[in-house]
Amino acid sequence: MTISIIVTAIQLSTLVVIFTLIYTGISAIFKTVAASSISHKQSRAARYRRKIGIFLLLLCTVLCLAVAALNGYILYQGNSVLEIQQNWLQAVPQDFWQTLILSLAKCLLLTFLMKFALSGIHDVLKRLSKIAKNYDRIQANDESIGLFFDFLSQVTAVGASIWTVILCTQLLNFSPAIIGGAYWVLSAYLITVLGLLVVKAMPILIDTLDALSLQLLDSDDILHIYVRLGNLIPLLKRCLEFIIYIGIASIILRSTTSIAWLSQYTDRGINIIATYFFARFAIDAVTVAVDEFVKHDAGLTDIQKQQRLTIAPLLKSSLKYSVYFGLIVRILGIINIDPTPILAGAGILGLAVGFGAQNLIEDIVSGFLILFENYYLVGDYIAAGKLEERPVEGIVEAIELRTTQLRHPDGQLQIVRNGEIGSVVNYSKQYIYAKVDIPLAYATPLETVYDIIATTGAQLRDEQPDIVLETTQVDGLERFGKNLVLLRTITKVKPGKHRHVQRLLRRMLKDQFETANICLSDYEPEPKSEREL
Repeated sequence: MTISIIVTAIQLSTLVVIFTLIYTGISAIFKTVAASSISHKQSRAARYRRKIGIFLLLLCTVLCLAVAALNGYILYQGNSVLEIQQNWLQAVPQDFWQTLILSLAKCLLLTFLMKFALSGIHDVLKRLSKIAKNYDRIQANDESIGLFFDFLSQVTAVGASIWTVILCTQLLNFSPAIIGGAYWVLSAYLITVLGLLVVKAMPILIDTLDALSLQLLDSDDILHIYVRLGNLIPLLKRCLEFIIYIGIASIILRSTTSIAWLSQYTDRGINIIATYFFARFAIDAVTVAVDEFVKHDAGLTDIQKQQRLTIAPLLKSSLKYSVYFGLIVRILGIINIDPTPILAGAGILGLAVGFGAQNLIEDIVSGFLILFENYYLVGDYIAAGKLEERPVEGIVEAIELRTTQLRHPDGQLQIVRNGEIGSVVNYSKQYIYAKVDIPLAYATPLETVYDIIATTGAQLRDEQPDIVLETTQVDGLERFGKNLVLLRTITKVKPGKHRHVQRLLRRMLKDQFETANICLSDYEPEPKSEREL
């Protein structure tokens, strides 16, 4: 046993010495190369030396553990380590050792040659990347080009490593099954890499075409629609990536006999992705088409323009839901599910839900009636609600199937259910009166005030001919008492412009009254039973 322990110690020491000498020689080679290189190559050489040192340390540790475990097993069997290993060595042909050492030397040389060749390939790819970025003078695709060449550099290193391993297995005369498996791994990797290179190259092409389209863009050209559809570019990239990934998986699955049956599902995945993208494209194209229809309003009256603005959101929503419905039916057909029973069940379920969702039905029906009866349109200024409650008011921004959106003069957005609209006061039909009350001192001469109002009203109409339809008129005395006379004026203006004209007329009257030394009286309006604008 003592001899076996000594033999084991000698073997372990020999392994440590051999790996130490190998690491020392490799370090000397790297230091020599680094001394004659520039700074970034010196740091790269130091990294490679550390990695090789870690690999040699791990390999030495594994071999030492294997030798210790083998010798321990021999001792456990009660045999002599020296005799058993001598018998093993005598049973091995002498040519085997020569062939093994020569093959290992070839593998080591091949590894070093591949490593240095990859270093040169990386430098060439970096130069090609710079040339490609500067060639077209388009900065939008520089990031995509950089990512493509970086990825190409990485996959080249991995592919070269796999090829090196395959050559080493052939040099070491591994079994044909192992070599065949290594070639299958290499072929699967190459298929995957080719697909991924296409994925990385697509952003370059798309970004280049996008930049060129924007450069050639003209506001009067049909290409201005391209800007509206620009949000589809990221979606197009993702869909093409998924299709390529599925295609790669399909090719690999078909080349593997045991799981080739899975490839039948990849075609369905590609069809689903393509169908989804075309559905999104159809939705965006419909949105652009509706917006273009609304945009071209030459020769239309204001009422016709408002009608277009009102119907456009409803048309977009209806078409969008129709496209999504068709998408769901198409996907069910792709996965071999008959949609007819599902649609029939959904119809029955919708009928049952409809009886419970009476408010929803009321809102939708009221929305159709509002549009059909032309109560108000987008852009109208309305006050809506029950008479006994405080009504909501503002400019109509959108009329949807369930709700109406009003923008209050103070800025807040009010969303009202169509079923709760109640009574509607529309201030945007044909004309509206801008009412201004003037509180005067009791002794003020009214004839002078009438003349000032007439002059100011004429001036207002001259300054605002597109808004003011008739000059300002005195509607009469609204109130008079011991200390004041309340004079009411009205100005016929275009719908929705009464607040603007009220403010403008008050400012102009103030300036005229100050010039004529006419004093106004303090006045507090009485509480009113109804809200007035």
